[in-house]
Amino acid sequence: MLIIVNEIAFQEVRLMNKKAQGISINVIIIAAIALLVLVVLSVIFMGRMGNFSGSTKDCMLQGGACTAGNCGEDPVADYPTPYGLWECTGEAKGQSCCIKAG
Repeated sequence: MLIIVNEIAFQEVRLMNKKAQGISINVIIIAAIALLVLVVLSVIFMGRMGNFSGSTKDCMLQGGACTAGNCGEDPVADYPTPYGLWECTGEAKGQSCCIKAG
């Protein structure tokens, strides 16, 4: 009986001395590189999205005309409809955006 108890205790000590298995260093390095790539791609993507959204709001780039006066009057007689969703930029900043109707 004493021999069996000693054998069981010896097996428990042997199991406790084994090193625990964890994540290997290769997995950690690959995960860090993947995370870095995702961060770089997201920064590039977000930067380009800002440029895209800015250009889609530009009145002149969308085919409109900017005027300090009223739409439909000279010098924008061909652009009778005011359009507030687009913005005038550059020298025309703060002016009204006018578009062709139809």
